[in-house]
Amino acid sequence: MTPRAKTAVALPLVALAILLVVAANVRNWNALREPIAHAVHTKTGRTLRIGGDLDIGLRWPYVQVRAVDVRFSNPSWARRPNMIEVRHATVDIAISPFFRGRIVFQHVELDHAALAFEKSRDGRRNWLLDRRQRDSQARVTIRHLAVSDGRIEYDEPAQDTRLNARIATAKRGPDGASAPLTFTVQGRYKGEPLVAQGAGDPVLALRDETRPYHLNVSGKIGPTAVGADGHITDLLKLSAADLQIVLSGASLAQLYPLVGIVFPDTPPYRTRGRLVHGPHQWRYEKFSGEMGRSDIAGSLSVDTGGRRPILVARLDSTHLDISDLGPLVGAGHAGEGSATAKPGPTGILPRTAFRTERWSHMDADVTLRAGSIDRPEALPLHRLSTHLQLRDGRLRLDPLQFDVAGGTLVGAVTLDGRVSPIRAAAKLKVRKLQLAQLFPTLDRSRASMGEFNGNIDLKGQGDTVAAMLGSADGRVSLLIDGGEVSKMMMETVSLHLLEILQLKLAGDEPVRIRCGIADFGVKQGVMQPDILVLDTDVSRIDGSGRIDLGQERLDLTIVPKSRKLSLVALRTPIHVQGSFAHPQASLDKGRLAMRGLGALALGAVNPALALLPLIDAGRNADSECRRLIGEVRMPGR
Repeated sequence: MTPRAKTAVALPLVALAILLVVAANVRNWNALREPIAHAVHTKTGRTLRIGGDLDIGLRWPYVQVRAVDVRFSNPSWARRPNMIEVRHATVDIAISPFFRGRIVFQHVELDHAALAFEKSRDGRRNWLLDRRQRDSQARVTIRHLAVSDGRIEYDEPAQDTRLNARIATAKRGPDGASAPLTFTVQGRYKGEPLVAQGAGDPVLALRDETRPYHLNVSGKIGPTAVGADGHITDLLKLSAADLQIVLSGASLAQLYPLVGIVFPDTPPYRTRGRLVHGPHQWRYEKFSGEMGRSDIAGSLSVDTGGRRPILVARLDSTHLDISDLGPLVGAGHAGEGSATAKPGPTGILPRTAFRTERWSHMDADVTLRAGSIDRPEALPLHRLSTHLQLRDGRLRLDPLQFDVAGGTLVGAVTLDGRVSPIRAAAKLKVRKLQLAQLFPTLDRSRASMGEFNGNIDLKGQGDTVAAMLGSADGRVSLLIDGGEVSKMMMETVSLHLLEILQLKLAGDEPVRIRCGIADFGVKQGVMQPDILVLDTDVSRIDGSGRIDLGQERLDLTIVPKSRKLSLVALRTPIHVQGSFAHPQASLDKGRLAMRGLGALALGAVNPALALLPLIDAGRNADSECRRLIGEVRMPGR
């Protein structure tokens, strides 16, 4: 062994021997109160006062210090004059770390203690013992803490946080067992009012990574209520946790300021499950609960080890209430009660802005399946499944699938929150929708039979659904190839008065649908039909005009053409005008049957050709729509 190595080993041993000799022979430790106070002031610039007796003893591998009436001052910038005020204190100082320049309090017992911790707006922390309170290494490590009667305050103005806690340990029971530690907390946390109460093991395991600490707590932070029971390892660092928790509140979005995780706006919720924490990960396992009038279950995890947190969730709902999806698309913020659309001054489209400023703070991968959907009778939705991905502030639902009226609506929706306003795109396919199920509230005697197919391809920009649709470009196409419709309905639209009277007397009957096409070009939120026609054995109905998504207004002209001679027919165009919320139909008093039809793009080849795949998606090989599109493409038609 080299001389230097021998010296390195010998010095700690010599110091330890001196310490043992001193501890064994000193009878009155009070003489050291002033030298200790002077050393503390020299090191920290703060005052330590021991007003009562001081006693030091050796309890290997610790040095035990007992003191009465201890006060340790705050730095000048702090709100309170003292950081620590204790009537009786017992501290076990670990000997081994002391020789490496570290101060470790293995056990601290306090009786009638008042502790005040504070963090200034510029980042200084009063529990750091360097003169500027900025060196995170200049602190005392406390592994275990027991408080028989104490008050703890924490103040952080920059976070609008001020907490006051009362901690107490009841007297030992008749069998000598330690009583649990109880606590109450009240104040504000990140601007939200907080109140909590609970109980735990008698000794707080502040820095013990081998001993889980049992904790039972319940409380409320703002509108969010939480109850938890289980074990936490290393209370200050939360290195591990295993808790059964119950969580409820007005909206999941309100958790963001508290936990830094982006959740969507939701209706009021309540869940229960197992919360597990390990290195860089939180898991909420096998939870179940309610969200609005819907049930929800599944598991989720948040990984915090990367550049930003990543949320992964698999969610299932047995019964999903369609109104509970309202806040997700901006139809009113959560907590407003009903999740119906929040209209503008004259509109029905959702006008609440998406909170994109939070999207860049985390990524997400969420799968949602709803087995059945509770909805108004007039809205024939049955099941929902979607895969949501949030990456770098860009939100994508792909696939997004609804079972609708015996068919499907499936495709992808993208919202790019990296730019302002949001850039939105929706590409959806409508396949095999059953007409009879599409209008379930219609009198069955007037219900149609047949299948709808279609495509929706729109791009727009805006921070609300209303703004996105109001600026949209693209195309909306729907086609029905074959089926049946109420003859009374068609005679009424064609204004065949004598036939209407006959059907009133004899009863309604079905009439064959040859073809129905609604093919709209969309430009800056205005939908104009390239083809708008419904052809049946009774009459053919052509349409023209516009639908303004931005203004939410209709201006359509419907012109019926009879396929037979009717002795009493008004042959008058019908105008459908007004707002989406209050459409109105009226007869053209000037009987300008052909007004506006010249503007129909019936000679446009490209729109007609684009409809052919919708025919192939149907069942009818001998297609009337194929023939109609052929007619549309012929010059002069």
